[in-house]
Amino acid sequence: MIKKITIVAGISMVLLASACKTKQSKMNVAKKETVSEKKVVVYQVFTRLFGNKNTTNAPWGTIEQNGVGKFNDFTDKALQEIKDLGVSYIWYTGVPHHALVHDYTAIGISNDDPEVVKGRAGSPYAVKDYYNVNPDLAVNPANRLQEFEALIARTHHADMKVIIDIVPNHIARKYEGKNNPKGVTDFGAHDDVTVEYKRDNNFYYIPNTPFEVPNTDAPLNGERNPLIDGKFNEFPAKWTGNGSRLAKPDRNDWYETVKVNYGIRPDGSKDFPELPAGFETKSVQEHFEFWAGKSVPDSWIKFKDIALYWTAKGVDGFRYDMAEMVPYEFWSYMNSAIKTANPNAFLMAEVYNPNEYRNYIRLGKMDYLYDKVETYDKLKDVIQGRCLPDGISDIQNHMADIEHHMLHFLDNHDEQRLASPEFAGTPEKGKPLMVVSTTISTAPTMIYFGQEVGEAGNENAGFGTHSRTSIFDYIGVPNHQRWMNNGKFDGGQLSENEKSLRDFYKRLLNFSLNSSALMGKYQEIQTANRQSTSGYDSGIYAFARWSDSQKLLIVTNFSWLTTSTFELKVPSDMVQKWNLKDGTYPITDQLYHKSTAELHIVNGEGKVWITIAPSESFIYEL
Repeated sequence: MIKKITIVAGISMVLLASACKTKQSKMNVAKKETVSEKKVVVYQVFTRLFGNKNTTNAPWGTIEQNGVGKFNDFTDKALQEIKDLGVSYIWYTGVPHHALVHDYTAIGISNDDPEVVKGRAGSPYAVKDYYNVNPDLAVNPANRLQEFEALIARTHHADMKVIIDIVPNHIARKYEGKNNPKGVTDFGAHDDVTVEYKRDNNFYYIPNTPFEVPNTDAPLNGERNPLIDGKFNEFPAKWTGNGSRLAKPDRNDWYETVKVNYGIRPDGSKDFPELPAGFETKSVQEHFEFWAGKSVPDSWIKFKDIALYWTAKGVDGFRYDMAEMVPYEFWSYMNSAIKTANPNAFLMAEVYNPNEYRNYIRLGKMDYLYDKVETYDKLKDVIQGRCLPDGISDIQNHMADIEHHMLHFLDNHDEQRLASPEFAGTPEKGKPLMVVSTTISTAPTMIYFGQEVGEAGNENAGFGTHSRTSIFDYIGVPNHQRWMNNGKFDGGQLSENEKSLRDFYKRLLNFSLNSSALMGKYQEIQTANRQSTSGYDSGIYAFARWSDSQKLLIVTNFSWLTTSTFELKVPSDMVQKWNLKDGTYPITDQLYHKSTAELHIVNGEGKVWITIAPSESFIYEL
C-alpha cells in the first residue's frame, strides 16, 4: 500500500530513503542494550487470506466468489507447522472489526458505504469497532469474538504468542462501538463539533462544512450498490487519517479514515504534560508512575483501555500502525500501562524516521521498530544492483546502541513481495538477503506468510495491485495455498523448488532461535576483504558473530550470476577477540551441514578458502 502522508500537528513524517553511501566503517559494535537470551521470530499472517482454499481469484471478487479464510482454519496442525518453521509469535493482521462491504445487518452490524471503503473486503486499518473482531473471519459471525478467543488459546497451546494490530492514529469514518464495555463511550460521542480543536475532542473538525466523497475510481469497480450515491453523511467534516484538512480529501489520502486527536493543537504545539528531561533513562515503572493522576486527553484513555481489554483476553502484544504520527508522550502513557499489566508484552511499531527512533524506543517505551529505511532499503538496493553491500556494515555500526530494537523483515503486507519482479526477482535471489537480515543483529526477525514458499503477489485482486498480496480484496494466495494443500498443511502441492525454499527458511529460522552467537557481538570483516582479497567479488558480504560459547563467520553472495572463490581474511583484532592461537581450526556450515572448511591462523591472522555459488550463504561455526 502506497502511503501518502501529510505533515500534521508538527510531527515530521519525512520518509527517508537509505542512501547507497559508504561511510568509514567502525570495526566493532559494542552492544549497549540488555537483550533476551534467544532470538525471536515473528510470523505475520493476513488472517483473512491464510485459510482461504478458493482459487478463483476474480478481480473485485465477492466473498462468495473468491472465498475468505477463518479463525478456525488455524488448526492445531497448521499452528504446529508454523511453530516448527521456527516461529515465536504470530501477528494476526486484520483482526479488529474494520469497515467492509458485506451485509451483516442480521447480527446488528450496519452496512458500510463503499465510497469510504477501500476495496470490497476493506482496509484492516480502518477499524470500525475495537471491542470486537472482523465478522468475515468467523464461521458463525455472531460468535466471532469467541472464535478468536479460541484461536488465542490454540496459539498458546502450540507454544507461540499472539500479536494483533492497534491503529491509534486513525479509525474508520463510520466508527460504531456496539460492543463497548460498561463505562466506555464511543469515539466522538462527547466532542464539541463547533470548533476545529479541543483537547478532549477525539477528532479534528472542519466546522459547518459537510464531508464530500473524493473523486476516485468507481467504487466496487462500478457495481451497483444502494449506498453508492456520491454522498457520505458526515457533518461537520473531520480531518482525514493522514492529516488532510480538506472536507473533500484527495483520492490518494486515507479517505476511509479520520484522524484521532491526541492533544496536539493544529499549530503543532502540545496540550498535555510533557516528560521531564532525563526520562529516556527511566524505567517502565517510573513512566507509569509519572502519568498516575495526571490529566491527559480523552483519546489517550480510550486507546489505553482498548489495549488493556485485549491484554486481559490473552493477547501478548501489539503492532502499532504509523506510530510516529502519534506523540511519544502518549506511547509512554499507554505502553507503560500495558507493561504494568503484562511485563512481557511485545510492542512493535511502524516508524520510518531514523531521527525519531531513539525517542520512540526510550521515551515511548517501544520494544521494537521497523528497520525499514535502513537495513531493508539497503538490502533492496543491493539485490537490484544499485550499490555494493558494504554499506550494510555502516548501518549496523551507527545503530549499535539500538540495534536490538530494530526489527528486521524483507516482506510484509505493505511492501512488495520479496520474490516479486519488483524486488528480488526470484525466491532464490532473496535467500542471501534473508540470511543477512536474520543473522546480522540481535533484533527479532519477521517473515510474511507465503514468503517461505516464494509467494510473488502476482494476482490482479481488484483494488489491490500486483507485487503486494492485497489487503483490500478477497483473494487467494497461490503459493501458500499449495503449501496449505486443502487444509492438510503438509506442503503436498508444492513444487520441489518451493519445498526446498521452505526447508531453507526452516533451517535458518530454527538456527537463529538457538544460536547464542546471534545474541552476542558483531564485527564486520568486509573492509579488510574488500580492500585486499583477490576474487572477493562485488556481491560478497561477510561478518562475524560470537558469544562466549559460539563463534560464527557468515558469508553471503548477493550475485545471482557469479561463483566466487577467494581466501577470506579474518583480521588480527578479530582473532584476538576470539582468543585463537596459530593453528588450523575446522569450520562447518550450520545451514546444511555439508560444507566444511579450515580456518588457518598464521602470525595472528586468519584465512579460509571459500567457494560460494550465486545466491548462496554459509554460516560457518568454529
